[in-house]
Amino acid sequence: MSATPFTSPLGSGQGLDDEQVRLYYGRKTADILHKYGPGPRVHFHLGMFGHDTHPHTTVPQDVIKQRIVGAQEEIVEHAARSWGAYERPPRTLLDIGCGLGGGSLYWAQRHRARVTGLTIAAEHVPLIRHFARQAGVGDRVRAHVADIHTHDAVRTYDAAYANESSGYMDRTRLFEVVARALRPGGWFGIQEHFVCRPEWRGFLDDYYKTRLGTREEYVSAASAAGFTLERDEDVTDGVAEFWVQSMAWNTCELDRVRAGGAPAAWTLRRLEESTVVHSRLFRLWRDHAVETRLLLFRNGG
Repeated sequence: MSATPFTSPLGSGQGLDDEQVRLYYGRKTADILHKYGPGPRVHFHLGMFGHDTHPHTTVPQDVIKQRIVGAQEEIVEHAARSWGAYERPPRTLLDIGCGLGGGSLYWAQRHRARVTGLTIAAEHVPLIRHFARQAGVGDRVRAHVADIHTHDAVRTYDAAYANESSGYMDRTRLFEVVARALRPGGWFGIQEHFVCRPEWRGFLDDYYKTRLGTREEYVSAASAAGFTLERDEDVTDGVAEFWVQSMAWNTCELDRVRAGGAPAAWTLRRLEESTVVHSRLFRLWRDHAVETRLLLFRNGG
């Protein structure tokens, strides 16, 4: 999930408020850098493997880490190609819930976009600026502490992007704000998880402090704001393997620390909990109780 999400004014399914979510994700910074860093493009979202790709997990931890980071890059690249970003690169892009800036840097480096990244975690802003300078796009990436629900840009951006952050937002308000912020004909690309079996919603919302929705909810909110759904791609099967690789990394980290290695950001208890939960998440994605989709909406103006 995105490292710096926005919460709905209505709160999450578990009754969390904005401050609780800020603290939760702010405290994850060290964990994210340890597992997915060092950067400069640091992502905190699921990645995509080939549908029939199941790499061995009895390999060194650094090999697993390279796979995980590579899969995160792959799903961003896949989305960009699917959404036509190479044919018509966006000149300006709004990255909503930008995490540690991995997506923002991707759009600035690969597509030469000028990117505005919004986050509610103030401690992430200096890190994003550092990574942007390190990547040579310090003049193209601007990170701000802001809440998308009150963002007031008008016809400013060619495109908007939300990678596993929209689950923390009021969907009606999100599409209204983005519709106003985009130029006529602009697009809004979303990578998100959608609940297909409602009995699992509480477990998912509680673990990630989120409020996941359904595909139908998104399409309805988008349509009301004047968007047309242009592309809807189910990438669940390619994403499911990510949980297997993540479990393998956690297991390697547990073995390393138990053997006397220096403790990193994760406590042993947190690693053990994460590994168990990820095994359940793998089964949910494998069985399509939850689906990961790439949605492309077009603004009608």
